[in-house]
Amino acid sequence: MTRDIWARAKRRNPDSWIGYLFIAPSIVGFSVFVLYPLVTSVYYSLTAWNGVTPPQYIGLRNFIYLFTSDVAFWPSLKATGLFVLMSVPSSIALGLGLAVLLNRKIRGIRFFRTIFYLPVVLPSVATLTLWKFIFDPKFGFANELLQALHLPTSLWLGSYSMALPSIVIIGLWGVGGTMIIFLAGLQSVPEELYEAARIEGGGDFTVFRAITLPLMSPIIFLELVMGIIGATQAFNQPAVLTGGGPGFSTDLFMYNIWQNAFQNQQFGLAEAQVWILFVAIIIVSLFTFRLSTMWVYTDENGEP
Repeated sequence: MTRDIWARAKRRNPDSWIGYLFIAPSIVGFSVFVLYPLVTSVYYSLTAWNGVTPPQYIGLRNFIYLFTSDVAFWPSLKATGLFVLMSVPSSIALGLGLAVLLNRKIRGIRFFRTIFYLPVVLPSVATLTLWKFIFDPKFGFANELLQALHLPTSLWLGSYSMALPSIVIIGLWGVGGTMIIFLAGLQSVPEELYEAARIEGGGDFTVFRAITLPLMSPIIFLELVMGIIGATQAFNQPAVLTGGGPGFSTDLFMYNIWQNAFQNQQFGLAEAQVWILFVAIIIVSLFTFRLSTMWVYTDENGEP
């Protein structure tokens, strides 16, 4: 049957096989590295599998166990939600603020842009290890600075209430990537709009609110969606800094998946968590897209 389809296609268009030949590597790559893992992941999520012995089909028991019996599941979801709510808005606000400050034509501005972007290219694990020493409650620079300013110190990563905010603060170290994207967007805004607003007597805040924010709203929306997706999949921070503690305060969902898979050898349970995370990201993304019509600026053609 396949040969008949191939023969009919060649008779209709003798050169069509060349097109199939060119797209064959993409089809094979998609099938092997995307489609096959996707299908097998669905199957393994319905099994009890330790990664060594053959998986045993158990239906929806993994999902039922996660929602009803797993002591770490709901705290992990809560920690991840709080991390998203704290890290994404702060990263966007700081990135946009830095972009506005660095969108000036003054001598040496490229040097400052490079300095703020430099942390993005540094190895993540090495950077997090450095911050772990900075937030050390006994010998860290953070408490040394607070003591010098006669301010109360903190346990930082060792405190149940401060561990997650500390990770968020550390994440702002790499805000240079967001800053660069906003900077590119700011430089595409016509200067004539700013000049007209200033002629009308608009101050800096008025110009920012009336011109910069509306025209940057599509990029803010892009960073919001990408930030949510990235934050829900954060792993390095709890793995390097806290090990998910104290308690479950920094037990982010992706780290909890890794624990179930590679520490507890419950790969089937971990696969079920992956699909829960996938569905959660889809729902949050769709909700964000739905709300975007209320605040993202579009032109008369309905395009950003």
